[in-house]
Amino acid sequence: MSIRRVSTATVYENPWMRVREDRIERADGSQGIYGVVEKPDFALVIPQERDGSLWLVEQYRYPVAGRYWEFPQGSWEHAEQVDAADLARGELAEETGLGAGSMRHLGHLYEAYGYSTQGFDVWLATDLVQGDARRESTEQDMRARQVPRAEWEAMVRDGVVKDAPSLAAYGLLLTCESSSSSCPWA
Repeated sequence: MSIRRVSTATVYENPWMRVREDRIERADGSQGIYGVVEKPDFALVIPQERDGSLWLVEQYRYPVAGRYWEFPQGSWEHAEQVDAADLARGELAEETGLGAGSMRHLGHLYEAYGYSTQGFDVWLATDLVQGDARRESTEQDMRARQVPRAEWEAMVRDGVVKDAPSLAAYGLLLTCESSSSSCPWA
């Protein structure tokens, strides 16, 4: 290991996250500090209809003061241990009202491993059935809509989609579609 933690201290904590400051020593002996955000992993779901169109959600994101489109995603901060597939199905139903006949795990990625422990599992949901969304109070302004792939790709090109996990997940989907050997279900 090229970095050794010498000490650690929690500098902030709430029910959704913890921020710690680690004093570190690098391989050459130099000292430093590292700020680390600890958050639970989350699920990101790409809901895809038979015709290839995708479902998106849009909501206001307070830290960046804007409304943005993204794939359904989230975590259950108050659940100690949760099955990743159950979390994905739950988030999909909560945010869009959709149920999935098939859920395929595409992979596990990290949100921002330069400063955070949080990762996320990417799921492809197909054989969709519409139901009623069961949004939390924090999602009361959320909207969901189905878009053709060409429209999604135009939204990406035009900078309308700003969510890095959604963009990374779509890249993972494209990689799996172009090479069956790189798909977990192949």
